[in-house]
Amino acid sequence: MALKKGDFIRVSYTGKFEEGRIFDTTDEEVAKSEGVYTPQGVYGGDVVVVGCGHTIAGLDAELVGKEVGCEGSVVIGPENAFGMPDEGLITSVSTSKFKDGRANVGMIIEQDGRQGVVTKVIGRRATIDFNSPLAGKTVVYDYKIEAVLSTREEKIRGLFALYTGLKEIEVEFDDTVAKIYIPRGITFNQRWLIAKGKFAKEILDNTDMTEIQFIERVTKEQNEVDEIMEKAIGE
Repeated sequence: MALKKGDFIRVSYTGKFEEGRIFDTTDEEVAKSEGVYTPQGVYGGDVVVVGCGHTIAGLDAELVGKEVGCEGSVVIGPENAFGMPDEGLITSVSTSKFKDGRANVGMIIEQDGRQGVVTKVIGRRATIDFNSPLAGKTVVYDYKIEAVLSTREEKIRGLFALYTGLKEIEVEFDDTVAKIYIPRGITFNQRWLIAKGKFAKEILDNTDMTEIQFIERVTKEQNEVDEIMEKAIGE
């Protein structure tokens, strides 16, 4: 059956520049061999909702109409990949904003949920570029559509892993109400705080769920373990 917008799928892919250098992949071994491995990454294939912008626009469009098992390669220009460089995302700030007042070219900066890099330091001013390092690049994606997810539990687990990097969560259903037990501590995770609303909307829009409940469960056993750890850290 041909894929359509709203389908939950598992897709494996490798993104590379035109000359062949790999910058992203769902294959753990390839990631390690190419020097792009991150311990926080989820490997073995991403769960995405077709047409929801979980991949770059060019790859998202390529998936529509394809079938499970399909393998392909697509060349994507910057306008449908990571965009063109935007001068509005380049800013100049006083070096007093940096720790100890020191800024170095190449330094990575986190600001308002964005990541930028220091590209120039002159006197007491530093230039920070918040454009994606891939902006303006034509890229190539090799992909394989591994599966279409059919159960609501698979969809919730898969999408949760995409947004948080966590594969294991407990989910219960009461008719069309999904109760998702959030791992303790994730409530304060910046990545989750930003993604929480989008995650819920995409589940509600693309499944038969009518309500999502996020539940943070704290048991006596967990509390005792936390108290022991806090005491150890204090010592």
